[in-house]
Amino acid sequence: MTYYFSKTLNLSFDEAVEKVTDALKSEGFGILTEIDVKETLKKKLDVDFRPYKILGACNPPFAYKALQAEDKIGTMLPCNVIVQQLDNGIEVAAVDPVASMTAVENDQLGEVAISIQNKLKGVIESL
Repeated sequence: MTYYFSKTLNLSFDEAVEKVTDALKSEGFGILTEIDVKETLKKKLDVDFRPYKILGACNPPFAYKALQAEDKIGTMLPCNVIVQQLDNGIEVAAVDPVASMTAVENDQLGEVAISIQNKLKGVIESL
């Protein structure tokens, strides 16, 4: 089972970050966190790394449902979406929440995960 959905884009890195952020917003997600991996690795380890950002996306109504169904689910939130520079373009990838929730046996949570899976899959396909 694949644990993510991805698509390669022919845009600049910054354009891709902007486009994925807008696509997430159109599906009700906000960006709670943005980690610039390249910058962090340079600062902490003094190593060079390709452009790579981790966007922590959250859809508040679904996050609330998930937290009501499973109080420890916050350990798996928010949903991470990455944007990274590869040799063949910019890859955008989103976590598959159904795959990440397989260890949690909770039918209510499974329904939320499927809804979020459909939304994130739609975001990636729309890019």
